[in-house]
Amino acid sequence: MKLRLLYVACALACAPSFAQSTKSDMEVIEVYATKRAQPIKQVSVTLSRIDGEQINAEQLKDITAIGHLIPNVKISQNAAEGTTPAVNIRGVGLIDYNTSNTSPIAIYQDDVSVGAANNQLVNLFDIESVEVLRGPQGTLFGRNSTGGAILVRNKLPELNNLDGYIKVGRGNLNFGLLEGVANLPLSDSIAARVAVSSKEYDYSTNNLLPDSEQANMVQTDYRIAVYGQWDNFDMLFKINGNDWDGRVNPVGSIGIFKNPADGSLCSKDELGSNSCFDAFGFNDGSENFFDVMVNNEQEHDTENIGASLKLNYQFNDVTQLTSITAYNSLNRDHGFNCDGSPAQLCEGHLGTKDDAFSQEIRVSSKFDVGHLMAGLFYLHEDIKQNNFNDILRDLRGVLDPSLTTTFFYDNTINVESAALFAQFDWQVNSQFTVVLGTRYTDETVKYESDSDLNLVLDPSDLLGQTIDYYSVSGDESDEQLSGKLALNYQTLNGTQFYYSLSNGYKSGGYYGGFIATEEQAKLAAYGPEYLIANELGLRTELFDNAWKISAAAFHYDYQDQQVFMNQASATPNAPPLQLLENVASSTIYGVEFENTWFVGSDLDIVLNIGYLPHAEFDEYTDPLGNQLTDNRLPFTSEWNISSNVNYRINFDKSELTFGIGNDYQSEYYFDQNMNEFAMQDDVLLWHANVSYRIANWHVNLWGKNLTDEEYSHLKFDLSSFLGMLEDFKAEGRQYGVNLRYQF
Repeated sequence: MKLRLLYVACALACAPSFAQSTKSDMEVIEVYATKRAQPIKQVSVTLSRIDGEQINAEQLKDITAIGHLIPNVKISQNAAEGTTPAVNIRGVGLIDYNTSNTSPIAIYQDDVSVGAANNQLVNLFDIESVEVLRGPQGTLFGRNSTGGAILVRNKLPELNNLDGYIKVGRGNLNFGLLEGVANLPLSDSIAARVAVSSKEYDYSTNNLLPDSEQANMVQTDYRIAVYGQWDNFDMLFKINGNDWDGRVNPVGSIGIFKNPADGSLCSKDELGSNSCFDAFGFNDGSENFFDVMVNNEQEHDTENIGASLKLNYQFNDVTQLTSITAYNSLNRDHGFNCDGSPAQLCEGHLGTKDDAFSQEIRVSSKFDVGHLMAGLFYLHEDIKQNNFNDILRDLRGVLDPSLTTTFFYDNTINVESAALFAQFDWQVNSQFTVVLGTRYTDETVKYESDSDLNLVLDPSDLLGQTIDYYSVSGDESDEQLSGKLALNYQTLNGTQFYYSLSNGYKSGGYYGGFIATEEQAKLAAYGPEYLIANELGLRTELFDNAWKISAAAFHYDYQDQQVFMNQASATPNAPPLQLLENVASSTIYGVEFENTWFVGSDLDIVLNIGYLPHAEFDEYTDPLGNQLTDNRLPFTSEWNISSNVNYRINFDKSELTFGIGNDYQSEYYFDQNMNEFAMQDDVLLWHANVSYRIANWHVNLWGKNLTDEEYSHLKFDLSSFLGMLEDFKAEGRQYGVNLRYQF
């Protein structure tokens, strides 16, 4: 609380003095929140924009890092890097780690939807900008944008410009970086851009198990784009892909028992210490947060390739036709160890093949009274899973065979979605605009789930025998209408006020995670969820453009909410029950303030505040009868405050830049049960960079989590099963230096 008050007090006290020493000129920021370039004050969407220069300076590796800069946005690696990330905007998000689900936050790369949550872990290199749109985007971006959308815009080829760069980097944790970009003019009307980035690094975890290998990752990403521009026609063809290999970052074990024999529990403050054990009497024997003791033989492998073609045809000065065709193929294998110990009590594998094809055709037309955008969208996505979970293998022959089982669960999920959409921006007069939008979506999700079991049928054969278990199939179909009404008013001095009423929905589907019984499998289909949002916002500049302000207040009515449930089994020593079901409604409301002060041309200060006083379930009784009404939504901090200070010193032929910033998140829970064991205390993370530019050279020293804070991406509750929580630890202090040569 003292930290929050200090932030606000500093902002209010310092703003007037900043304003006395700045320039009156203000760059007009263009954004693409409406699928076309517009000045930000013409857009009735609350959004934040991060440019490529900031991404480079702060060493923002992938999409999970941007949440440290934007109010009421939290993105984490969830169940270790390589699994689906947990993306949460204003309390709306996905915490399900399984590979068949789709997030309620849509992510687009260069106007192309990445599809299911498998594809949302996007590395950032050679980036133009990232825009985070908060609130439902159900008109232009459609399905599965209930909570918002993230638009990643890569740098595109430039005509008649031969340039590029080579960048190398080294850092702690064996970090290494090699990156190269070349912009190549092929003719007066055609250019290509080739970008390749390869990085390697170890994780902060330290495995104490003798002869264990260090967990690490090697990632290579590439992108080849060709752009052509003629009189009334232009096209962009792009091929992109990645190849990731490594040893999975191991989980820690947070034992909950003081004495497993009598069932006495540790207090919250004792968790993670040497005085707490799991149900089998294990802890790692170290008080160091980053130490683990795990038989970490699990590996990660990702291979991905995609292609897209964007065509624009200008009929005349006012009408343009756009076609975007895309295909993406992902193959991913990810091993896991969920007992966090040297024993073989819970280990497995998540295998995914995800193929997606999409086509969008839209028309954009200007009129004397406004602008119309209308179009068609089609998506076909096939997801095939190859999963297994090996349960209590070391106790085969000791416990009942039904408890020491290997579950093989393979799912095939086919998504077919088609939509019609239109949005009209009616320019009532030079100051007032009314936005009307609607979208009709018809979607079918077909699923087939097949499971086998390996269990001990003969006590003399502990390897067990594999038998057929169940086969379940079906489909979920729905038709949805989403839309938007917005009012946008600009005063004569340039202040923007806007109001929007919008709705969005996340489609139904089939839960493809760990399912232990045929009965669960038959109940694993779920329906769509819905959200209605009311929002007020403003954007303005004060003190001769020295203080730039963006503010928003919002209220969400969240119905038929899809909730991932991790519930204790009624059978002792059995794994918990995991399902995704429509079981709740929620109310969320809050505010956001984004402030930038420009002090002359050399200093700028950013302060962003997100406040969610209410993000709770209205009505929620879980399948076991537990009353969870009024519980706080998972991954939802009440306060989120971030700041950045950048100072530039210009010399005759060079520039020196200093940057320092932080991100504060108040405490939050990792699941809907508000279990104090499965929560993250408030955390303050500092980052900094120092860069020097001279001629074609640029050197950048960077650091993240400078104070080496100890916090977690996820604590997954297995207390009823193994007497512990899986601790997916976030990274500790990271630092390094990058050297870049521009040619």
